[in-house]
Amino acid sequence: MARTVNQETHSIRRDEFCEAALHLIQAKGYEQMSVQDILDELDASRGAFYHYFDSKIALLDAVVEHLVVAATAALAPIVADPSLPAPRKLERLFSGIAAWKAERKELMLALLRVWYSDDNAIVRDKLRRSTVARIGPLLAEIIRQGTAEGLFSAGSPQVASRVVLGLLQSSQDLACELFFARQADLIPFELVESAFSAYTEALERILGVAAGSLTLIDEPSLHLWFG
Repeated sequence: MARTVNQETHSIRRDEFCEAALHLIQAKGYEQMSVQDILDELDASRGAFYHYFDSKIALLDAVVEHLVVAATAALAPIVADPSLPAPRKLERLFSGIAAWKAERKELMLALLRVWYSDDNAIVRDKLRRSTVARIGPLLAEIIRQGTAEGLFSAGSPQVASRVVLGLLQSSQDLACELFFARQADLIPFELVESAFSAYTEALERILGVAAGSLTLIDEPSLHLWFG
């Protein structure tokens, strides 16, 4: 007789492997992390690992999905809110992402220290792809609404959402550079403000809205990370 799998228990244990892997990626980088490191972290057997994952790469896929699904779940209610016009939804989407990161500030800071190392190149690529797959449809829906409301003039919502995501990912790369520069006291806060103002202006042009219509990152978030 085939063994019955308790799906809830299976999911919880699988998430524990994801959390352990995330902790190790923070600490030493994906390439340096071994399956044995994960087993030691959880006091688990190799058989237990391969019960959930075919390989280390399969675990990486699960870790990335674990992060993006958590963020998407926090953002989806914003898109579904019928009381909000598209520009406000877009701003709340941005502020929601900022809030999600702020709630995990120590984790985000730990990730920053290794995020742009060569050891994490695969992780970065997979996270970007997963973000496009998960967050892209939310952005496309907002852009579609904004076009219907006559507030956006961005053409194809799907294409525009990819362009906006590319802009956001570029802004995140710059944010990391600015963060470390501020930590080393190499640049003034005003330079950070100027950089994000330029990205906001680019976003407004992509969506075809008037200057000053959108806020990419609010003042409290800027001061939290760069103040």
